[in-house]
Amino acid sequence: MPELPDLQAFSVNLQKRLHKKKVKDVNLVLSKKSNATEAALKKALDKQPLTEVFRDGKELSFRFGKDTILRLHMMLRGKLYVVDKEEEPKYTILEVIFDDDTKLVLTDFQKAATITLNPEPSEVPDAMSDEVDAAFLKAVLGKKKTNIKNILLDQHNLKGIGNAYADEILWDAKISPFSIGNKIPDAAIRRLAKSIKSVLKHAEKQILKKEPDIISGEVRDFLDIHNSKKSHSPTGGKIISTTINSRVTYYTEEQELFE
Repeated sequence: MPELPDLQAFSVNLQKRLHKKKVKDVNLVLSKKSNATEAALKKALDKQPLTEVFRDGKELSFRFGKDTILRLHMMLRGKLYVVDKEEEPKYTILEVIFDDDTKLVLTDFQKAATITLNPEPSEVPDAMSDEVDAAFLKAVLGKKKTNIKNILLDQHNLKGIGNAYADEILWDAKISPFSIGNKIPDAAIRRLAKSIKSVLKHAEKQILKKEPDIISGEVRDFLDIHNSKKSHSPTGGKIISTTINSRVTYYTEEQELFE
């Protein structure tokens, strides 16, 4: 599944490629994953210019005109393509056709990707927002008796962090993924707040460096910990692989356990 840095990189490139293009037509191939009918999508987007592409949590949002939002969640296997009129990617769920006959195509062979027209605002902050600081994390963690990795992955706490980057963030903050939320001391919480921002920002830069035009897929080979090809961390700790709540987890004994 594309995670926050991947999606942020996608948004940068999609903005470059599609900005100001006007919608000519919409084809909704799989309606059961959309909150709006094809007719409603056509009516809302017709002749509207694409004014902004931005990420919110694990979803990509496309703003058309001043206030029409089309939000896409690619789930595990969804992909985006920008193609010409004649190209037809497999497993298409949605096509947005622009006035120059280029198409934004959402595909998913698992048919799980979702489409939301004008989604309701969420009160849960994005992991990269200024709101997610040490004070915010202390308030969240103070109520939790579960392990820190599950807390970070729970999109009801903060949006955007997925499995791979939870491991990277926790290693950078030197906190064991098994640490209990309400047992983590203030100093470690401050490290965690800094690591969330620095790890995710660094990852976006690395992704765009390695794949400058990326709009789909994942780039993971630069990860320090969540990486099956590496045996030791950058500081020499042996990387251990285990499972937490059915998710493959990588960590080292360098990370402090609070319980």
